[in-house]
Amino acid sequence: MKVRVEQLNPIIGDFEGNLSGIFQALEKAEQDEVELLVLPELTVCGYLPMDLLERPAFLRANYQANRKVVEATSETAVLFGGVTKNTSDVGRKCFNSALLAHKGALIAEVHKTLLPTYDVFDELRYFEENTEFECVEFKGAQLGITICEDIWYNENDVQYHTYEINPAKELVELGADAIFNISASPFTKTKPASRQEMLQNHAKELNVPIFYANQVGANTELVSDGDSMVLDAKSNVIARAELFKEAHIDVEWDVEKKQVKNIGPPFATIPTKQEGIFRALVKGLQDYLGKTKISDKVILGLSGGIDSALVACIAKEALGQENVLAVTMPSEFSSKGSITDSVELASNLGIALDTLPVKSLYEEYLRVLKSKFKDTSFGVAEENLQSRIRGVLLMAISNKFGHMLVNTGNKSEMATGYCTLYGDMNGGLAIISDVYKTEVYDICHWLNKEFYQQEIIPNNILNKSPSAELRPDQKDADSLPNYDILDPILEAYIEKQLSSKEIIDLGFDESTVQKVLKMVDRNEYKRFQAVPGLKVSTKSFGTGRRWPLVQGWSSSEYR
Repeated sequence: MKVRVEQLNPIIGDFEGNLSGIFQALEKAEQDEVELLVLPELTVCGYLPMDLLERPAFLRANYQANRKVVEATSETAVLFGGVTKNTSDVGRKCFNSALLAHKGALIAEVHKTLLPTYDVFDELRYFEENTEFECVEFKGAQLGITICEDIWYNENDVQYHTYEINPAKELVELGADAIFNISASPFTKTKPASRQEMLQNHAKELNVPIFYANQVGANTELVSDGDSMVLDAKSNVIARAELFKEAHIDVEWDVEKKQVKNIGPPFATIPTKQEGIFRALVKGLQDYLGKTKISDKVILGLSGGIDSALVACIAKEALGQENVLAVTMPSEFSSKGSITDSVELASNLGIALDTLPVKSLYEEYLRVLKSKFKDTSFGVAEENLQSRIRGVLLMAISNKFGHMLVNTGNKSEMATGYCTLYGDMNGGLAIISDVYKTEVYDICHWLNKEFYQQEIIPNNILNKSPSAELRPDQKDADSLPNYDILDPILEAYIEKQLSSKEIIDLGFDESTVQKVLKMVDRNEYKRFQAVPGLKVSTKSFGTGRRWPLVQGWSSSEYR
């Protein structure tokens, strides 16, 4: 049997556009004499529609779109993801389902069993869960059909839930000749490797081939990498689709011998950590603008620092150099290198650069505030004024010319509150808000060495000490631990969710750990007001981290 596994990039709620992509995939599969086309989870409506699923009209549109896909099938059967109606009087209104259609008829409708309710997922809010298992017969083969979380049975990067039911094992015990899994699994920097390991463990344990189709593309903060693959019964990866693009893989499946043979495009490889994060952020920005239609151009503040340099590179690769406007806004505290390095970077990338000095504006603000600030010393208020002036200028240009302002703050800054509300926290999308400062440096070094293979990001930017340059001779290290110490503490606390004692036991100084954890906890109010950020870690700030603003818990005190 010739099977094609294809990863599509749907837009949430764009039924017309999503159906067009499905029909094109189906038409091409027919031309190539594919017998079974496998598409990702919720391909019809996009993943995850969230509270759109509470709208009766949205549900009706899903059901109508499902029928159109079924009716469009001919010789090629298609297994695709869609929302289906719960006809029972009990439970939630709908299911997250996999539908198998062939020759204009619906052969089977299989519902998702394991509905994740952790991190960014909240499927039990909307979907009724499956409680019965049955294989689906197609051309003499018994298909064991599962949906996303069903295949991740107790093997997630972070194990929030321990499930009693293993859907894939249940289906194999019922006679499944292979496991088919349709997914909308978001990317994280560890996901490609952990996903492969998880699928190999299943194939090895169950002794059947596994067909895995994953969504590609970004919807708001979630970026799905695709990475669709087919494994044989011995856990060998036989075919793998390229990450971060719409693509397909073809295999020949010998049902009786449990063998699969790659007959499709070249085998894709797992990117390095730096490449994976970079490509995810490029795709995230592309789809955020492309799907929302907010703009096709962006503006960013270029400070001469490493963070804005990385964001400029991402924007240029995502949108093209002609669609990126950088603005440098020197003050009396800006070093000469901040300006010259910004000019050199913009020239190397071929992006436009404007210079708007803020010294006179800053002085005018201080003049107006002089009587109010009388007999006080220079402090955070004066520092943040500069950031807010810059934010006003960037937003003014954004409003006037329609460029979306992109935020350049990294995860280390967001975690510790080393950022200014209504200043450098302005923007429509926080591109690197889930990337630690040390990772920013790693990616920039990788860009010069591997991606550009030349010095696009000036060495001066790579080698200078990080500074906000809001007062004389300011360095980040004046108020923060060195990033090679800070970032592992943050990762242990935010992503691994270790206690202060557990982090100290890893070898970190106790007073440093207590200081860092207090900074994280005390700055939740800032993150609550932050713009959406692209997720690339197992625990990012945003919808996946629900922390109460008003609370009496101090993580630095409880061990």
